[in-house]
Amino acid sequence: MGGACSKKRGQQVNEGSIRRGVPGIYSKNGSSKWMGTFLPRSSIDIQQGRGKCPSLMELCIHRICEDSDNYGTFSMLPRDISQQIFNEFIYTNRLTDVSLEAFRDCALQDICLGEYPEVKDSWMDVIASQGSSLLSVDLSGSDVTDSGLVFLKDCTNLQALTFNYCDQISDHVLQHISGWPQVQNLETASIIGARGLSNLTSLSFKKSNAITAQGMSAFAVLINLVKLDLERCSGIHGGLIHLKGLSKLESLNVRCCKCITDADMKPLSGLTNLKELQISCNKVTDLGVAYLKGLHKLVLLNMEGCPVTAACLESISALVALLYLNLNRCGLSDAGCEKFSALENLKVLNLGFNNITDACLVNLKGLNNLESLNLDSCKIRDEGLVNLAGLLHLKSLELSDTEVGSAGLRHLSGLVNLESINLSFTMVTDSGLKKLSGLTSLKSLNLDSRQITDTGIAALTSLTGLTHLDLFGARITDFGTNSLRNFKNLRSLEICGGGLTDAGVRNIKDLASLMLLNLSQNCDLTDKTLELISGLTVLVSLNVSNSRITNAGLPYLKPLKNLRSLTLESCKVTASEIKKLQSTALPNLVSVRPIIPEPSGM
Repeated sequence: MGGACSKKRGQQVNEGSIRRGVPGIYSKNGSSKWMGTFLPRSSIDIQQGRGKCPSLMELCIHRICEDSDNYGTFSMLPRDISQQIFNEFIYTNRLTDVSLEAFRDCALQDICLGEYPEVKDSWMDVIASQGSSLLSVDLSGSDVTDSGLVFLKDCTNLQALTFNYCDQISDHVLQHISGWPQVQNLETASIIGARGLSNLTSLSFKKSNAITAQGMSAFAVLINLVKLDLERCSGIHGGLIHLKGLSKLESLNVRCCKCITDADMKPLSGLTNLKELQISCNKVTDLGVAYLKGLHKLVLLNMEGCPVTAACLESISALVALLYLNLNRCGLSDAGCEKFSALENLKVLNLGFNNITDACLVNLKGLNNLESLNLDSCKIRDEGLVNLAGLLHLKSLELSDTEVGSAGLRHLSGLVNLESINLSFTMVTDSGLKKLSGLTSLKSLNLDSRQITDTGIAALTSLTGLTHLDLFGARITDFGTNSLRNFKNLRSLEICGGGLTDAGVRNIKDLASLMLLNLSQNCDLTDKTLELISGLTVLVSLNVSNSRITNAGLPYLKPLKNLRSLTLESCKVTASEIKKLQSTALPNLVSVRPIIPEPSGM
């Protein structure tokens, strides 16, 4: 199934949130903080004649930041104004060893430096100077060590600490942030009061391999903890025993630790306020799930990739509040799937990449509250879709890489609330798309398939509410783009590997809401394409790889002030011209790939 232009085959599995939407990936070497939210900034970056007028406060903050060298301290300003100036310094990358000193003793409440460059121990003295006003600190991806974090021990009102991807932090620091050195035993943990950071409600140590089961003993005194994130911490097997007394804990994430077993589930059985539990990609089996039966407030359970069977559904059915269940990649078969019928309150059910067939879908007919269903890469055929016809609240349906064809889509024609459907790598052809024409609530449609042509797109012209259309690999020509003119609300459009020329791009140039445009692998596109799309000023991501774009076309991109990502692989552009464009016209451009090295002697 599928065609040569496959995005799915060979791509890394993204173990994301069970909830609907696009999961984010946090990586120290990536740009998740700055690139993860592809939305243009609306406060200071006002273009002439566009956007809302900035407030007087915004203008003042902007001016102060521009003249920051003239100010030695902001401590005399009201806290809320100092906070806005600090946030602006971070956003505009102005915070340095020198400029940070101006924020000493400003009583800031929030220090969000996740993935900000060059954050180190020497910064911690100023950060800690905020004292009892400081409520949250994010140092993710920084070079801060245990020595630097000790400064925070006197910021006793801290409620949220985030140390994701901090390679130089060990579990020794847990003793300091919890106040554990003053505690002799667990019985005295509840009376440490203001000692240490007992007011913490949120703590995150994603991918901190130095965190050990022994070090987690310090968590026992964090009696107000509501949210704990230990995702990808590979050394915590046996450490969950120290969470037994955290009666306020509502959210626990131990995804992808690969060391959590059934024995680790037993201490969680008494955490009756737990609402979210993520244990995916671990070694938990049906036996471990049985320990969770008493968690009657549990709303979300993510077990993706755990070696469970459908027998675990008997324990899960006791979770009367459960709304979100992720069983992707668990190796489930049809045997035992009849127990799905007991999960009547479910809103989200992920069953992708399992060995289930149409026989399993029979047991989903009564899940009338279901809003999202993932059947990616399951052995589902046209006949099985009849069991989904009554799920009238369904908003999202994932059928990628199934054996569904055009005939099966008739069973979906009555799902009038459907907002998103993925039909990539299925057997659906142009004729089948006519059956979707009545789904006027559709906002997202993925048709990544070589079997889709101009004719199929013409059948979708009634879906004027579409905001995302993926035609990656479809055989779309210039003629087919005529149909795209109807989709005035499109924010994301991908037409890759088709037969587009500059003439086809003329039909796209007036889709003024586009924020993401991917026209890669249309080899006949020239610099004229960049001229045509120069009016799409809200674009934040543009991909024109494998085309005939040259340096001569780059100036046409100057009006795209919101552009943050530009992909020009296999185009005739040079590093010097890209850098020139970046420095003089596109200040928000932070991701360009690849930068083609200059030939020697050029």
